[in-house]
Amino acid sequence: MGDKIEDSYRSSRNIYDDVLTRSKWWSRLYMDFFWDGIDDNEIARKVLSYVPDDFSGNLLDVPVGTGVFTSEKYSRMTDASITCVDYSEDMLSRARERFSSAGIADTRMMQGDVGNLPFSDAEFDTVLCMNGLHVFPDKERAFSEIHRVLKRGGTFIACLCIKGESKRSDWLMKNILSRKGWFTPPFETFSSLRERLEKNYSIEEYHKEGSMVYFLARKLS
Repeated sequence: MGDKIEDSYRSSRNIYDDVLTRSKWWSRLYMDFFWDGIDDNEIARKVLSYVPDDFSGNLLDVPVGTGVFTSEKYSRMTDASITCVDYSEDMLSRARERFSSAGIADTRMMQGDVGNLPFSDAEFDTVLCMNGLHVFPDKERAFSEIHRVLKRGGTFIACLCIKGESKRSDWLMKNILSRKGWFTPPFETFSSLRERLEKNYSIEEYHKEGSMVYFLARKLS
């Protein structure tokens, strides 16, 4: 499954940012028709607002993707220690280029699997996971590893696609995106995700826009 995901993101590297940012006419049509007009730019802005610019702790960004949403934010977070992980070398390569152009020099970049993170227990103050949890093939391991490397009282910040909110989005996730390797079932619902989080976290922010959820949760002490 991992190789399928790697291949799918390599083949889509030239359109990935265009889709997420709605920067092309066809990407706007795609988002409006299949995703009920979700604006990933606005959701990303809200998600990243949960991390203050003067954050001075250790932050893990997994998956970093191409850094299309985070490069501007990270350029302002001069006191933070940021580690970026992605399974796809193609995504990492693009992120490195984007961060370099933004003058971000100290960020640690590495290829890795969220299901087997090469970090110590309780190493990070914040884990940021944007558009990753609907992709990871072993979601139980992903949630477990994120929880393991996060400090007690640390924040888990994420956005992800869910099922059960739109028939067109559900059809797309099941019949196209999953078969292509861009998404991996099973998918959470709005209520199942909240129930999962409440077992290990105190939920401070939890919002839904169409078939997308974004949240801020704090690891229980």
